[in-house]
Amino acid sequence: MTATYRYLPDLHQEAAVQPDGILSRVLHNEGGVRTVIFAFDAGQELTEHTASRPATLQVLSGAGTLRLGPDTLEARPGTWAYMPAGLVHAIRAESPLTLLLTLLPKETPA
Repeated sequence: MTATYRYLPDLHQEAAVQPDGILSRVLHNEGGVRTVIFAFDAGQELTEHTASRPATLQVLSGAGTLRLGPDTLEARPGTWAYMPAGLVHAIRAESPLTLLLTLLPKETPA
């Protein structure tokens, strides 16, 4: 059996910023791991919400504000965050913003 892979030479080509909108595109979904690229136009936001799975977030380009629980933090290229399941979070783009979200497998109780 030959293992398959997916190669993307430039993530920015996978998510063009849409005027006055938010684009999301699934890049990978296998084995309980789901990777989604997001592109936000300036002023767009995902309002406060939670997820049932832990996740990581990595900002690829642009600038924004990231809310993790009670904290409001800067989001800029190179920003990375781990979010446990159930954490209240939100993001607002101050300029066109691209980020990579990786949803991890649900944690199993010990």
